[in-house]
Amino acid sequence: MSDPRLQSLHLEGQPRREQFRAARQALHAACGSHTMAGDLRLLGPDDRLDASTLAAPPGGFAAAAAGRFLFYLKDGSNVFPLHLGLNSVGRLPDNDVVIRDECVSRRHCAILVHSDLRCELHDVASKNGTLLNGKKIPGPTRLQSGDQIVLCNRRLTFHVSDAPEPAAAG
Repeated sequence: MSDPRLQSLHLEGQPRREQFRAARQALHAACGSHTMAGDLRLLGPDDRLDASTLAAPPGGFAAAAAGRFLFYLKDGSNVFPLHLGLNSVGRLPDNDVVIRDECVSRRHCAILVHSDLRCELHDVASKNGTLLNGKKIPGPTRLQSGDQIVLCNRRLTFHVSDAPEPAAAG
């Protein structure tokens, strides 16, 4: 599985690069085939999923369930929508959530939204760590609506809400 948002070429020094690669491997393992099937961007040209792993075909339960909920981060008045699969957070412009703050790592953390709608926060070997509700996360940590994520001096709030009902054509 190859995701261009999780390359380690931007890191200087072998120890940091190895920490990042270990964090990336743990993140990919946490995705699982069901979440990968829901986020086809995670699949590289050599990755194969057999039919038994496709838990969320278009129009399936997971797709329908994911459509009933909105996942997002709030940073003051900024709202960052999250999607099924891997959501990278950091200061590089190709992250899903871009935080413009020099204290935030280029690839700081990631939020996984699984096909069964569980959500996890992963620190991706950031220099300053990731705090969840005031405590540094030691590894992948489950998220719940209302949780506070702190990246240096930036406070983000994780939210899950019901998606608005589509307007009936009349």
